[in-house]
Amino acid sequence: MVDHHGRFAWYELITTDMAAAKVFYAGVLGWGAQDSSTPELAYAVFTAGKTSVSGLMDLPEHARKLGATPRWMGYVGVNDVDASVDRIKHLGGAVYVPPTNTNIGRISVVADPQTATLALVMGLIPGDQQPVELGKPGRVGWHELLAANWQKAFAFYSELFGWQQADTGVDTADSYRLFSTGGRTIGDMCNKPPDEPVPFWVYYFNVDDIDAAAQRVKAGGGQILAGPIELRGGGSWIVRCRDPQGAPFALQGKRTRDGISWSAEWDGISSQGKLVTTPRLRR
Repeated sequence: MVDHHGRFAWYELITTDMAAAKVFYAGVLGWGAQDSSTPELAYAVFTAGKTSVSGLMDLPEHARKLGATPRWMGYVGVNDVDASVDRIKHLGGAVYVPPTNTNIGRISVVADPQTATLALVMGLIPGDQQPVELGKPGRVGWHELLAANWQKAFAFYSELFGWQQADTGVDTADSYRLFSTGGRTIGDMCNKPPDEPVPFWVYYFNVDDIDAAAQRVKAGGGQILAGPIELRGGGSWIVRCRDPQGAPFALQGKRTRDGISWSAEWDGISSQGKLVTTPRLRR
């Protein structure tokens, strides 16, 4: 049995149009979709080949009335959901959905003390191979928390899940923190931009060709918010995106096209061109 404790084990898109989301992500990431609905819940499982990689469900009507918007949510595996929920309350977090038995295992939807939402899962039913396949196309390969205060956020998650500072040999004390679990670096935490209203998690999906994937995002009705941007060390690029229903997500991959280009889009204004020099992000 794979030990999921402290590792992202599952991902779920909560959206306002399940049918449209299936078409969009099939076009961008090549995913298939299998119906896994129950009498109480319309639910689908996205697949990469034969592997279950994430779930898909409607944004509940009561949540829409409270102002909730489409989003990707990550599930962190824990050995005991109920005990973890009690720990979150003790550490100043919130519980939005109390421990509940569902079609994917025993889960709880929670928020850290800075209101970034995520979920806990125990006894995961689909996606058992996900934590050991983070480098494959179509999987989530990176997890980024845009926090109000990343230092306090790291202290919270370290206490809750046992996450550790990743040793990269680079001094990042003032800007961000790479974190690891089970000996593997899986993400980073940094302060959110001032124009982002609330802290949130961003999940980066692996693609073979970042430029081709960005074009598929636009062709499918999504938005490119930033990128392609080269990561520190070269050889890997990212784009930050929004799907047609408004859920933020990101892509990461190699660049195979000659002639580096850039593009960005915000508030209905788009811009693109050629780069002479290339900014590089951390990691």
